[in-house]
Amino acid sequence: MSEKELIQQIRKLPAEARQEAADFVEFLSQKYIQKPAVTDSEDKKSIVESSFRGIWKDREDMKDSTEWVREIRKSRWSD
Repeated sequence: MSEKELIQQIRKLPAEARQEAADFVEFLSQKYIQKPAVTDSEDKKSIVESSFRGIWKDREDMKDSTEWVREIRKSRWSD
């Protein structure tokens, strides 16, 4: 279908359907056209730069994560 034919078909639609078509075109535009140009090096950060690094470092109850999980399981699933 040519661009001209597509426009003609859209013009034949009721107002609500034209709005749906416009919304869909906007969605496709965001998906395929308007992607920000980000290089691989900008996109990937080191774990050291992550804001989540060390989030639980001061938790005394999680010094040994394996033991912590074991205790949680015992408290929730034991009879």
